Amino acid sequence: MINLVLATRNTHKVQELRTLFSDMNINVFALNDIADNVQLREDGKTFEENALQKARIVYQSTKMITLADDSGLEVFYLNRRPGVFSARYAGEPSNDDANNRKLLFEMRGVPRRRRRAQFRSILALACDQGETLTIGICSGIIAEEPHGTNGFGYDPIFIPDGFSKTYAQLTADQKNLISHRAQSLKKMKEILKVKFPSIQ
Repeated sequence: MINLVLATRNTHKVQELRTLFSDMNINVFALNDIADNVQLREDGKTFEENALQKARIVYQSTKMITLADDSGLEVFYLNRRPGVFSARYAGEPSNDDANNRKLLFEMRGVPRRRRRAQFRSILALACDQGETLTIGICSGIIAEEPHGTNGFGYDPIFIPDGFSKTYAQLTADQKNLISHRAQSLKKMKEILKVKFPSIQ
């Protein structure tokens, strides 16, 4: 059994990652459980930079195995925006509904064939053995209006490939089989098993 802290204060991400880790001998802590005074930074130009700097900050502060996620939505019609600005696309403070409204406004009248998008998740691990990155991508299209109440962020307006429903209309179990974060974490789990054999 190992202790691992998530470098996030996003309760939705904490819940999702705890569920995805439930099959392993890992005690998963939220950052607020460990250190509520740590200031996270997200001023990098890429998901990789943001994930790494969050993992480093928390690891250096807590000396605990740290996992950080930086993820977002990339819409090809919008030249991959909102990208690293996904959480604050409509401005500060972060507001999911406002972000969705802004994105749908920018995509108004755009035909289905040009509404391609993808969610990208970068996970960064920081521990005594060094740093590691994994990536997960889920492709799909942008819906014309929000549907569903599950999930968070852009989930109500993203329809993953192979489905007719948005992320927010899927059950947590369905989403966790296909999501960008689940794919990235699947790779990270294999890395953790090598670094910490006791968790299997």
